[in-house]
Amino acid sequence: MKSVLIKGKKREAVGKKSSKLLRTQGNVPCVLYGGEEPLHFHAEFNEFRKVVYTPNTFLIDLDIEGTTYKAIVQDTQWHPVEELLLHVDFLLVKEDKPVKIDVPVVTVGLAKGIKAGGKLISNLRKLKVKALAKDLPDTIEIDVKNLAIGQNIKVSDLNIENLEFLDTKTNVIVGVAITRAAKSAAGSMASEEEEAEEPEAGEGGEETSEATE
Repeated sequence: MKSVLIKGKKREAVGKKSSKLLRTQGNVPCVLYGGEEPLHFHAEFNEFRKVVYTPNTFLIDLDIEGTTYKAIVQDTQWHPVEELLLHVDFLLVKEDKPVKIDVPVVTVGLAKGIKAGGKLISNLRKLKVKALAKDLPDTIEIDVKNLAIGQNIKVSDLNIENLEFLDTKTNVIVGVAITRAAKSAAGSMASEEEEAEEPEAGEGGEETSEATE
């Protein structure tokens, strides 16, 4: 998994007043968990643009006053109205300890069901996985070429070495559904076939008349 560098500084004081002052200065209060004790620090908001404005997931190299920590973003808090990042929690990543993280899903190929008039439906854009940092992928690629209309791929269908999927096994990740246009076309075709098979009323009447005579 790709890494992103974020530079920060240790907080001299903690608390609501200190946090508010940091935000007015364009900084974001942060905490790094997972060590012997929580590490409180702050970083400029611009440092987070490469992380929070992308669907991708990264490992974070936290450079706090010259000391680097490998971490992942555990939680973010945003202002309910303004575009303001209020707080970020990080979790320290250790080489021998698995971490839980959301990884983006990428579909590969053109489903045969689409060629038949179906539509690809993506239900899960990310999957929660558990793995060692060295085994974490940038994305989870799912080949959809063989999906026909009405078929899907569930979490239980995935099997990637050294990666544990934590979402419910029966959850559908991606599938091919029939479109309204395809349903309408199929319905019209069926109606035309039924009409073609039914005898005309006039022909039936003439046959009955001849039989009577």
